[in-house]
Amino acid sequence: MLINEDIRDKEVRVIDSDGSQLGIMSSEDALKLALSKNLDLVKIAPQAVPPVCRIMDYGKYRFEQAKREKEARKNQKVIEVKEIRLSLNIDTHDFETKVNHARKFLQSGNKVKVALRFRGREMAHTNMGNGIMEKFAQACSDVGNVDKMPKMEGRSMVMFIAAKPAK
Repeated sequence: MLINEDIRDKEVRVIDSDGSQLGIMSSEDALKLALSKNLDLVKIAPQAVPPVCRIMDYGKYRFEQAKREKEARKNQKVIEVKEIRLSLNIDTHDFETKVNHARKFLQSGNKVKVALRFRGREMAHTNMGNGIMEKFAQACSDVGNVDKMPKMEGRSMVMFIAAKPAK
């Protein structure tokens, strides 16, 4: 935003600090009016014809704007992607433990990346990997939805599960 002497337009539409319109005047007159009230002249709509300027305390405006942005950042939730690694010959208890971890991650609002690594001759049995991924997705279905279906990436099969929205 341009303020005070940075405004180079010949004529500007001026809005007073209380929101009332003062009309169209030269930028020098508007600046003199703003300085007489110990405030700043701020160009708020440069694309308008003539440009719109407002008389306000620019320092206070910037402070309040920063405060609003900080509040907005504080209220937003950062979603992390947590990774669970599986293998083709995983035992039932290990599988259940991994499912419980994934459920915990999903309940706290994070995404889960499930990676199943194929070693050596296991590459010939990618259909078994699909079965394990399907079983994992079924076990997490009450707290999460499959975001990306299982897909081969090199020697591993990857699937993403996103948390279900809170009711």
